[in-house]
Amino acid sequence: MVKVKTAWFCTSCGNESAKWLGRCPSCGEWNTLQEEVISRETGSKGGSPGIGGYSGRKAVSLSEISFNKENRISLGSNELDRILGGGLVEGSMVLIGGEPGIGKSTLSLQIPLKSPTLRTLYVSGEESPRQIKLRAQRLGGQGDNCLILSETLVENIIASARENNPSLVIVDSIQTMFTNTIESSPGSVSQVRESAVMLLKYAKESGVPVIIIGHITKEGAIAGPKVLEHIVDVVLQFEGDTRHSYRILRSIKNRFGSTAELAIFEMLNNGMREVDNPSEMLIPMHEENLSGIAVAATLDGTRPFLIETQALVSTAAYGIPQRSATGFDPRRMNMLLAVLEKRAGFKLSAKDVFLNMAGGLRVSDPACDLAVVAAILSSNFDLPVPGNCCFAAEVGLSGEIRPVSQIERRIMEAGKIGFSTIFISGFSKLAKENRNDLLKCTIEVKEIRNIASLIKMLR
Repeated sequence: MVKVKTAWFCTSCGNESAKWLGRCPSCGEWNTLQEEVISRETGSKGGSPGIGGYSGRKAVSLSEISFNKENRISLGSNELDRILGGGLVEGSMVLIGGEPGIGKSTLSLQIPLKSPTLRTLYVSGEESPRQIKLRAQRLGGQGDNCLILSETLVENIIASARENNPSLVIVDSIQTMFTNTIESSPGSVSQVRESAVMLLKYAKESGVPVIIIGHITKEGAIAGPKVLEHIVDVVLQFEGDTRHSYRILRSIKNRFGSTAELAIFEMLNNGMREVDNPSEMLIPMHEENLSGIAVAATLDGTRPFLIETQALVSTAAYGIPQRSATGFDPRRMNMLLAVLEKRAGFKLSAKDVFLNMAGGLRVSDPACDLAVVAAILSSNFDLPVPGNCCFAAEVGLSGEIRPVSQIERRIMEAGKIGFSTIFISGFSKLAKENRNDLLKCTIEVKEIRNIASLIKMLR
């Protein structure tokens, strides 16, 4: 006999409650609890079996565990292998999230097409085999070892995987999967969580890595319970604007590598192309001698690249000045405007200020502060910043130019691209031996200590 009971789950964090509450006690969100039906068999409560019936694994000492170098599986992409820490670990579970249309399914299908020796089971709950075939023809590559399965029941997926014995399983997407052990609809919190747990159990028992695709909510978080990110071993998330061609794949969680890595791709008609040198794709692509443009030497994780900062300052036409920033924190832009008005004497309170990071990228590196200030001043006075100059420094509230981390890598990247001058903080601890090595890059390093010095040097 089956006893049916209902519970309330938070769609934001996955917290379970016995009754409806207006506010989730775990995450504090309002009106996020939804009722779901859970099926439990009476008399089959969890717990340890009786004496003599124990079938669990034996605990062993840490020193008795034998360990060899972990074998990693190459996915046929240098960028993917690098962001994963050298390849895919056997028995691991990877979650790839992103907005609709950003390239999750395209990238996941390119993995078996670019790795013909990797036997892959591609499971799709959103497309038919004919639709996947059409997309594979557009992407190109060999698909002899790519098995296509259009299924949404997790039990059937695991049975097919055990029958075909693949080297990799890709599930697109986890929100379409469901299991018979729970009577709620596919995509619900309990179904997503239970489906992910069953796939994880299969990965750990068989040693076959599993890649699952996940959608994100309108707030930018991966859809489903927050516990889903704790279940998996690696979380990769796509960033970027679907109206632009560039995509950033960022490592949010990685149990087998660094989370300070990112990969940049370009969406083309034949799939996702790896961008080996992103600085060449993000530097200015326009005529010279235009005001309001400056280049910042940023560092995202451990990867340096240069990005174009665009600013437009104009007289407020409707009385109330507008402040708008795309790809940059608007609050930080307002702080920099206040510093310019208080410490440097520039009256910008009655002017509209618009800021944009080229390429549809989002930047959080404080080293962009100096480039933002230079672009705003350039637009305000209609004086172009020399195209061979770039900037890498933070601006403090007292108007001082503060140093940033790993300045040597930023200077080396700017010199590699072809910039002749870089402005950094005069307080940077740049050793003499490092400075001599940097001079070999044919780039001039100019050190400034405050905004007034920046204005004098730009003139």
